[in-house]
Amino acid sequence: MIRLENLSLDIPIYTNETRQLKRVILRTVTGGALKRESSRVTSIKALSKINCTIKKGERVALIGHNGSGKSTFLKIISGIYLPTSGTIFKNIRVDPIIEKSFLTSVELSGLVAAKSYYLMRNGSTKGFDKYLQEVLDFSGLGEFIYLPIKTYSLGMVGRLIFTILTSFNYECLALDEGFGAGDTEFTLKAAERTKEFIDNAGTLVFASHSIPLLKQFCERGLVFNKGTIVFDGPLIQALEYYEQN
Repeated sequence: MIRLENLSLDIPIYTNETRQLKRVILRTVTGGALKRESSRVTSIKALSKINCTIKKGERVALIGHNGSGKSTFLKIISGIYLPTSGTIFKNIRVDPIIEKSFLTSVELSGLVAAKSYYLMRNGSTKGFDKYLQEVLDFSGLGEFIYLPIKTYSLGMVGRLIFTILTSFNYECLALDEGFGAGDTEFTLKAAERTKEFIDNAGTLVFASHSIPLLKQFCERGLVFNKGTIVFDGPLIQALEYYEQN
């Protein structure tokens, strides 16, 4: 379903201060290595020579410290990033749920945000009224749905995003654990919906630091270190490898 062959990704940084940048980043970044291109360009090698196949129906955990390449891998398979070299083959749509953000400006209303995502998923607004009612019932936003998102509290923003994203089933889901449900009271309400949402994904690629979550939803583990896959195998063995190394 998804196959990566000798895939690498370099992310260029354009700055007049590459020498200072290099010294600072080398002291702080735990992920991809830096490569000096010129006096004004430095590249971060976010992924390096990745070879991996993910089959239909697999539940794959991405394991590794911050900056090891997990989120970049999700963006590559989702088509957000294109590789610098190597090849990626896909015969399925991969839907990313990586960052908590809207398709529209926060100057616009929650109604517009919900309609935009519905239109992107379905190609038309047919059936939107029923969908909107479901969003209102679960999120509890009420009349706030008609106000600009910038007037919402952080909890309201989280509730709306969570409800919109979990209102659909995905054939292949690229999921980051940063995906959340908002305020504490709503999080409790959303726990069962979260499990049902992930269970209904046909194929799952899940980046998380939570071992209980990975054990709950995944069977296979990919361990990342400095932009490379250093272990690929059953989840329990992958977690043991990561802890030992």
